[in-house]
Amino acid sequence: MEATLVNPFIEGTLHILDTTAFVKVKPEPPFLKRDQKSQGDITGIVEVSGDLSGTAAISFSEQSILGIVSAMFGEDMTEINDEIYDAVGEISNMVAGHVTTKIAETGKKVKVKFREIKSGKDAVIEHVQGARHVLVLPFKSTKGKVVIEVSYV
Repeated sequence: MEATLVNPFIEGTLHILDTTAFVKVKPEPPFLKRDQKSQGDITGIVEVSGDLSGTAAISFSEQSILGIVSAMFGEDMTEINDEIYDAVGEISNMVAGHVTTKIAETGKKVKVKFREIKSGKDAVIEHVQGARHVLVLPFKSTKGKVVIEVSYV
């Protein structure tokens, strides 16, 4: 999997977390996913279409998303509720916009859009059909665990 197709997801996610919630992250070792199980408690999924076909998932532990949204809203969030779902959708949309722009800079025409939110530790994350690999990029943040998954056909 080409770094030019993965890095926009990393850059976009980290930039958005930093600018909206002042969250700093440290990468952990990446790995290839062996199952469809969610890497977190709540996940935003985006689709890539056009010159490329793929999916990405941005997963948060409950601790991390509550801390991130608390910082974004300036109020203490204590449970996953509709506001948290909305925030995960908005973060996913912002990442999708960043990725669309960055991949377009490589000369490829793509549309990256938010698809859905999955919740629960055992939620099934379905990536693009026909992909050989799902690359998992875990991060430890000042608020908790954040994981990005990227897959292309």
